[in-house]
Amino acid sequence: MKSLGNHLIVEMYECDTKIINNHAKVEEILVEAAKAAGAHIVQQVFHKFNPHGVSGVVVIAESHLSIHTWPEFGYCAIDVFTCGDTIDNKKAVDYMKQMFKAKSVSVMEMKRGVLNLPIAQIRHKPIGVK
Repeated sequence: MKSLGNHLIVEMYECDTKIINNHAKVEEILVEAAKAAGAHIVQQVFHKFNPHGVSGVVVIAESHLSIHTWPEFGYCAIDVFTCGDTIDNKKAVDYMKQMFKAKSVSVMEMKRGVLNLPIAQIRHKPIGVK
């Protein structure tokens, strides 16, 4: 059996609080993580909370990367959800770990859309499909 997608649920601890509270920096890092993984970016939306924290999503042709930061705890909750076999989601996680200066990372991996179909019947959107 083959799945439609692969979902990494990532927790990053003891991150650099200044970086994870910087709206522009968090957005830049997630966009670059998507590129490092080989994803095709469709759109991104980010929001800075007052007094602290950033949430955002980078929509990719292959699904999405999302983040919610808690600078007061040095913590980031991140999802890397990808479809198809061309994206290296672990490269995205490694890039974010380095850029957020996380001292500890936990990753849980889930297969999404596990269907009882032959592999040939499970098709992914071709690049450029919106």
